[in-house]
Amino acid sequence: MTTFTEAKEKHFDRLNQFTPIVNRVHGENHPEFHEVKVLWDNIYKKSETAGTEKPELDTEFQRLREVTANYTVPGDVCESYEAVYNMLEEVDTAYQA
Repeated sequence: MTTFTEAKEKHFDRLNQFTPIVNRVHGENHPEFHEVKVLWDNIYKKSETAGTEKPELDTEFQRLREVTANYTVPGDVCESYEAVYNMLEEVDTAYQA
């Protein structure tokens, strides 16, 4: 089982890189991704502010699960979009553990 700290170290840099690009490329056809980006930005900021403590992210992850239909990847998107959902799901799972 991956801890939140491990998932953070593994995925946060790539999520920061991919999320704005996916939002720019797919946001028009998938407007829900605009909210995914905002939620990701909040998760990142809260995690950075918390330092070594576990941040309070229950609201953000609950909303992410709603917006993404539990991280269901749309059929008409690129591998980067899929990677963002997969990474977010792994971070969410680690957070809940």
